[in-house]
Amino acid sequence: MSLYEGIKEKVLANLTQAAQSAQTAGELSFESLPNFVLEEPREKQHGDLATNLAMVLTKQAHKSPREIAAILIKHIDTEGTWIEASEIAGPGFINFKLDPTWLTGVIPQVLSQGEDYGKVNLGKGQKVQVEFVSANPTGLLHMGNARGAALGDSLASLLAMAGYEVSREFYINDAGNQIHNFALSLEARYLQQLGQDVPFPEGGYHGEDLIDTVKGLIAKVGDKYLNVEAELRREFLVRYALEEKLTHIRETLADIGVHYDVWFSEQSLHDSGAVKQSMEDLEKKEYIYEKEGALWLKSTLFGDEKDEVVVRSNGTPTYFAADIAYHRNKFERGFDQVINIWGADHHGHVARMKGAMSALDYDPEKLEIILMQLVRLIQDGEVVKMSKRSGKYISLRELLDEVGKDAARFFFILRDPDSTVEFDLDLAKAESSDNPVYYVQYAHARMCSILRQAEELGYAYSGIPSQDELARLDSNEERELLKKLADLPSEISIAARLREPHRMARYVLDLASLFHTFYNSQRVLVDDESLRKARLSLIHSAKQVLANVLRILGVTAPERM
Repeated sequence: MSLYEGIKEKVLANLTQAAQSAQTAGELSFESLPNFVLEEPREKQHGDLATNLAMVLTKQAHKSPREIAAILIKHIDTEGTWIEASEIAGPGFINFKLDPTWLTGVIPQVLSQGEDYGKVNLGKGQKVQVEFVSANPTGLLHMGNARGAALGDSLASLLAMAGYEVSREFYINDAGNQIHNFALSLEARYLQQLGQDVPFPEGGYHGEDLIDTVKGLIAKVGDKYLNVEAELRREFLVRYALEEKLTHIRETLADIGVHYDVWFSEQSLHDSGAVKQSMEDLEKKEYIYEKEGALWLKSTLFGDEKDEVVVRSNGTPTYFAADIAYHRNKFERGFDQVINIWGADHHGHVARMKGAMSALDYDPEKLEIILMQLVRLIQDGEVVKMSKRSGKYISLRELLDEVGKDAARFFFILRDPDSTVEFDLDLAKAESSDNPVYYVQYAHARMCSILRQAEELGYAYSGIPSQDELARLDSNEERELLKKLADLPSEISIAARLREPHRMARYVLDLASLFHTFYNSQRVLVDDESLRKARLSLIHSAKQVLANVLRILGVTAPERM
């Protein structure tokens, strides 16, 4: 528990005790204490904490909220709570002002816990799987995949910091209709490159990268597969291209800082009989019926607009059938919670997938779907629609070559998934305070610079200062920065519970801003030794916290810029 959460818990307990004491004294009457909140007021002039307890007691106590508030203030024991003053505000809120010296207690916590500062036990070791990107291995990763990579990886890191046991997973779509079309596309490009006049298949993959793939193949094997049976040729082409594409996907995702625990093959579900078994089980439960030779899932029972085909009339399972078996497999592996990050175009798939899990006797609430909106690339103030290389889209590789991993990740994490991201290419490359990732990283580099200067001047770090020395941190700028450091554990709890890693990006922006304000108003390397030691410990703490959060976001914390 963080220092701040400990104070809040103590005040909550003492408020409860105050109400009970007032009841014992005959000053308040109530059958049971209603739920009430203790929170930070929006306006700083209203104090550090505020409660609505007096207001929610009105109905039972038959007194005005302000009368009740006065009684509660009389009975509350402030010993050990850091409460310095209490006042009644507005219709009956009780505002508490804390002794600001509580803030200096965060420095010993940060410096003693180091990289572990901010960790909470919200998850209590629950097993959570986060599946993200899972792009078809039929082309290059694009901007949407980049957003999914940054979001999914940061969410996984956030949940791990919040006490969950997290597994990152990529689902390889290496079976089904898309692989059939992939094979036909590769075959056409292969034959065309060998001088054959063949049409390109309808519904094929037009990316220029497929031409590069077959050119690379021809350089290795020539026309070896020109005069063989089409089925054998396609099988070889797909095997070769899938290996190449998956290698490229792995390498590109590694370059944006994403490393998976599991790469799960869709084909393995067909080979093991898991898809067939899932369809048979759903049929036994009467969730599947036959029509026009095909098998249909009664997905309208789960809020879908129409029932969905799961096995085509030719006996081939649909992608949805494999997806049902895949999600069943996730729960069979013992995950307590399963989180998928999908593009917003998959919104219609959410209800039917949750319904299928319910039909197979799994709790649909344990399957969470985070829908992610589109990405638009902006350059020179205009939306970029074409890639110079492919003629169709901007690849993730191209984006990384332009702006690097840190900018790519930070820009994608900065907005919540439900918002469209406008990725300003020029801003992402700018070395100015307008560039959010530069602004945050520069704060960390500046902290490192101050600590290097201190060492050069012989002011070597000598451990955590005494409480008397830390009490010298009494300016508004210092206290605001300390409060932000104290907030980290609760921020991680909130962000993890809400599945919102973008809150952590906002947190580091605020932290960087508060540090820059402090730096511009207070000298650190002063002659006063006790003050200097206190301020250097503040810099050490801020640097540690900034690095801890950047690690969650997968962004580098540079020591020099």
